[in-house]
Amino acid sequence: MTAATNPEPLTSDDDWWRSAVVYQVYVRSFADANGDGVGDIPGIRERLPYLRDLGVDALWLTPFYTSPQIDAGYDVADYRDVDPLFGSLTDFDAMITDAHALGLRIIVDLVPNHTSSAHPWFTAALAAAPGSPERARYLFADGKGEAGELPPNDWESIFGGPAWTRLPDGQWYMHLFDPAQPDLNWRHPEVRAEFEDVLRFWLDRGVDGFRIDVAHGMIKAEGLPDVGFNSMTTGQRQSELLGKGRLPYFDQDEVHEIYRAWRPILDSYPGGRMAVAEAWAETPQRLARYIGPDELHQAFSFDFLDATWSADSFRKVIDTALAESTIVGAPTTWVLSNHDRQRHVTRYGDGEVGLRRARAAALLMLALPGAAYVYQGEELGLPEVLDLPDELRQDPSFLRTGESRDGCRVPIPWSGELAPYGFGPEGSELSWLPAPATWRGLSVAAQTGVPGSTLELYRAALRARHEHPALAGTAGGVVWLETEPGVLAFSRADGPAVLTCVVNLSGAEVTIDGYGQPVVASADLTERGEGHVLPVDAAAWFERR
Repeated sequence: MTAATNPEPLTSDDDWWRSAVVYQVYVRSFADANGDGVGDIPGIRERLPYLRDLGVDALWLTPFYTSPQIDAGYDVADYRDVDPLFGSLTDFDAMITDAHALGLRIIVDLVPNHTSSAHPWFTAALAAAPGSPERARYLFADGKGEAGELPPNDWESIFGGPAWTRLPDGQWYMHLFDPAQPDLNWRHPEVRAEFEDVLRFWLDRGVDGFRIDVAHGMIKAEGLPDVGFNSMTTGQRQSELLGKGRLPYFDQDEVHEIYRAWRPILDSYPGGRMAVAEAWAETPQRLARYIGPDELHQAFSFDFLDATWSADSFRKVIDTALAESTIVGAPTTWVLSNHDRQRHVTRYGDGEVGLRRARAAALLMLALPGAAYVYQGEELGLPEVLDLPDELRQDPSFLRTGESRDGCRVPIPWSGELAPYGFGPEGSELSWLPAPATWRGLSVAAQTGVPGSTLELYRAALRARHEHPALAGTAGGVVWLETEPGVLAFSRADGPAVLTCVVNLSGAEVTIDGYGQPVVASADLTERGEGHVLPVDAAAWFERR
């Protein structure tokens, strides 16, 4: 492999991640440079100025590694190379060099729970005999029943069906996801050594951090005990299932040994290299165990994503997350949408109501202390695409459960009157998933410079977040303020500079007074006396210096 072209960190600010706004790039749906209908790394490189101007601090790239693409790249066949579908290592190096030059950091997705069935380790395991060293890297087991015809236990795949597949020689192998994604045996020292080397490979190329996929799943309970109930129908129910009690394939105590071994590797590189966990745990207290000075830097607060549209729900989630993060001395990490969940415009009611609420929720999220993750297209107010033709859906869970994540993965619109709205080079009509006609007015070009557009709202909010002393960096904790029912209000302060965020979830317009002058608002404000009228499902920031 070629050496990294820009291994130096962006700056010496080791704490950048504590308050960063990270933009999730779903690589195949962001920008297509070669016109084949699939987004790629050169496409990301071309659009880096857009992300700089948006005001984000870093990009999280979904997997771009060599892969059969059974699960959109989350089935990795080679962790040290770029799939030709997305470009090359040379393209990656050029992209990260340009990103750093623009002040943007790069976080890459790491998939350690499982490999692709096309990974050389697994092909060697299939060719080897039961009990062989090759099979020891994965989770192979004999079946139950008189002839081993039954799976080793009752575990079910997150994508539906059994979590086990039987081979012609009679043994079974485990896959918590698709059969093309066999789970690794993380008690095997060779597995641990391999991924420590993979970390160093990408750190040497200059990456600034890692998002750890299924960070709670690498260790399975000794003896692989039965669950005792039908456990999983979809990955979106992980939090519900963990509420029933700790599962034998998730959040085992031993998983923390892995991250305690990874942290010194990250700390050995300059510039604040970091890792964020995609982890589900039974309680906020157990989730907090993944972060701290000797483990990972962040863990996504999925409870914030799951909060219902009510003041009580948001207040409870925010208080809990801030309290737990304080205990471990790490920032909270907020998220409203991602590539696995329905876009929050649609979750909040779709149409005009959903968009109003999504815009307000964005201001709520961006006013909170800690880091925030923005999913691509969120800044355009994109809804979920609910009416994709079944024959075009590519999510592997669709055929097994009827549930699909493809609706949040449709390529984002850049410009033009016709689909795919500038996704590819000029004249290209290819797109791996079709964008609806209604997205014409939601494109980057259609919203740029338009007062009140969702894109300009995000740009204004991100600019204020960076520039206002009460929001910049890690200054200013949350101080809740007395309000009427259904209204959330909190302030953050840095010396005499005070910023107050108010969110109206009450169902009726409210008058806001005493917090100073408006800075950013998700809807038009009108003056009333010495205050301002905040419409239904709207949020605003006010400042007093």
